[in-house]
Amino acid sequence: MDRLVYIAMTGAQQLLEQQAVAAHNLANAATTGYKAESSAFRVAPLTGPGLPTRAYAIDTTIGADLAPGAMQPTGRDLDIAIQGDGFLAVQGRDGTEAYTRDGGLSINSDGELTTRSGLTVLGEGGPITIPPDSKVAIAGDGTVSVTNFGQSAANVTVLGKLKLVKPERTEVVKGQDGLFRMKSGAPAEADPSVSVVSGTLEASNVNAVSAMVDMINLARQFEMHMKLLQNAESNEQRAAQLLTTTAA
Repeated sequence: MDRLVYIAMTGAQQLLEQQAVAAHNLANAATTGYKAESSAFRVAPLTGPGLPTRAYAIDTTIGADLAPGAMQPTGRDLDIAIQGDGFLAVQGRDGTEAYTRDGGLSINSDGELTTRSGLTVLGEGGPITIPPDSKVAIAGDGTVSVTNFGQSAANVTVLGKLKLVKPERTEVVKGQDGLFRMKSGAPAEADPSVSVVSGTLEASNVNAVSAMVDMINLARQFEMHMKLLQNAESNEQRAAQLLTTTAA
């Protein structure tokens, strides 16, 4: 009886975790550059005396779906979208180098180029500072240049080059903050083959309809596990009645 309870109980618990993942994906269906998270079940045997035949279900995080999202033209000079594979390097809030596909950039009060969430964008030589009263242009290779308002377009000043990286998909992991980092902990090398499109943003790759269907399926599976637990309780009560009758 307890074998059934182990599977049903732990399965229901992990289904709740998967529902949270599906809900998180659905909530970010409109988040620029968001990559859907994914997870799966696996069986883990219990260890210890008398438990070799027992097993329980646990949730295994596969990672993130790195498929590209749709390109959305914005016409804004500070919006960029990465073509194909690759990431934009930023400084995470923990101070480490991290990577994102969110190319909606801004300029903070100190003149530094940042993401719209306030993370410092890293160039190949460090953070990029934009002088005041200037128009910013970002080339396809990530080169950031400015022209002063009121001056000829020929007076271009190159400020630096965005750090664009393209590590192998198996070498990066998505963190709780939504940023990607190298599994090794070391910063990735800049890759000159990565290119960007200015005036464009990459949409989330979450399919809202599929995410809603996943949530419905997970809810039905959870109900099934609850019914298994109810059946186990009912069987236990009947077994106790039989034992009571036999003893009498």
